[in-house]
Amino acid sequence: MAYNTLRYEVADNILTLTINRPDHLNAFTVEMAGELIDAFNRASDDDEVRAVVVTGEGRAFCAGMDLSVGGNVFGLNESLNPTMDDMENRLDDPEIIDGVRDTGGRVTLAIYECNKPVIAAINGAAVGIGATMTCAMDIRLASEHARIGFVFNKIGITPEACSSWFLPRIVGISQALEWVYSAEILKAEQALAGRFVSAVVPADELLEEAYKIARRIAQHSPVAIAMTRQMMYRCSAQEHPIEAHKVDSLAIYYASRNSGKEGVQSFLEKRAPVFEDRTSTDMPEFYPWWK
Repeated sequence: MAYNTLRYEVADNILTLTINRPDHLNAFTVEMAGELIDAFNRASDDDEVRAVVVTGEGRAFCAGMDLSVGGNVFGLNESLNPTMDDMENRLDDPEIIDGVRDTGGRVTLAIYECNKPVIAAINGAAVGIGATMTCAMDIRLASEHARIGFVFNKIGITPEACSSWFLPRIVGISQALEWVYSAEILKAEQALAGRFVSAVVPADELLEEAYKIARRIAQHSPVAIAMTRQMMYRCSAQEHPIEAHKVDSLAIYYASRNSGKEGVQSFLEKRAPVFEDRTSTDMPEFYPWWK
């Protein structure tokens, strides 16, 4: 798939995914949604990619939905009257996918399903979907110029992109509600104080800081990393730790037969490990356990 709104560039096992509509402050469109979904699915299947860094071209990360388009700006079919029964039983029906389902949510679900770690390098304005898409990313860094806003209530809409699931898990329910109720634009330091981002760095150092983290991740077993990502998200949402124990037990069992052998041997030989496992061929037999 050729991309009109993104750049997909892989170097040294790191994918840099750049949102690329700088003349429109990288505003989100239905076309961009489709390209982001494709890009994350592609990255998940690409053994050359061991970590993903997402950033924006120019002075914005993503300034939210492009409200200048004609018709329903969210790309939805206003002639339908969908019900929760439709969402339960027709979620993958093309009419529901194209006419009802939140495009931002389809993007964050693609990020959630991706088996590669995802780092957001928030270089400027990240508003609306520009903010909420990063909630599904594992690590968020912000430039000193970043501005982040969960502005839905201000324009008469509700949170989207599965942010009602992700955001409280990141910052806590009280902080999430305050930010969404107020719809204020947060400075980078406010996002740091609220633990939405893990660091605020000078603009000219942002990508290098993201790459430092990505390079550290890329040294490890890609299968272990992929398993860890899904285990953390999925097991932390279970009602009882016994459910995590079941998954942990199988994960450790299969890892001990595969990449764990190289890890132990390299430790004993006092050398750096060389992991040759691939997510395309070497995931344990019980993966994906949730399906």
